[in-house]
Amino acid sequence: MIKVEKRVLQKNLTYKGTVILKYKIEYPQIFNSERFNVYNYKKATTLQKECETTLFEEAKQLYEYNKKNGYPTMTYEIISTVTVTYNYQPIVSLYIDEYRFTGGAHGNTMRTAQTWDLNESEMIKLSRWFENPNYVSNLIDNINGQIQTNIDKGNNIYFENYCCLTSKNFRIENYYIKSGMINIYYQQYDIAPYSSGILSFPIRK
Repeated sequence: MIKVEKRVLQKNLTYKGTVILKYKIEYPQIFNSERFNVYNYKKATTLQKECETTLFEEAKQLYEYNKKNGYPTMTYEIISTVTVTYNYQPIVSLYIDEYRFTGGAHGNTMRTAQTWDLNESEMIKLSRWFENPNYVSNLIDNINGQIQTNIDKGNNIYFENYCCLTSKNFRIENYYIKSGMINIYYQQYDIAPYSSGILSFPIRK
């Protein structure tokens, strides 16, 4: 097993004596894996910069608007968390969930995933796990089959046109390995309402 260390960038930003933006950004680091480390450090510091510039300016404008109109003060919140799903030398697979609350009824979460071959110091493309050149259409058929099974069991949490949406919103980078299986995931709203969350589908390699 490879030691994956989680590091954190964290800060509360204030304006006129009030905290208007909070961020906590986890990012993974692995000893002696420079490319992996640089990639993830840059992702984390890019998000940190966005928090301290663009989003902070938006939060200040919202603060002024709310004060002027007698509305409650709202605090922007950005939380990025790392979940390691597979860790057997030389393969490490993980996903990062980035939650943002910038006003409105609720926040939103965006997931990104990485699967690395540390011997090669590169991320593994989804196509590497499948010999069949038509693997994408096969995966979508498998996913639609799993959805139909869930519906048959009374667990219908999807949009009515999910069959079209699973194809339209399929992204080859949206996968991670867990328990030796490929997990294909869809973002919030891709194939189901917000309340359904981020949905993933395990598929044997």
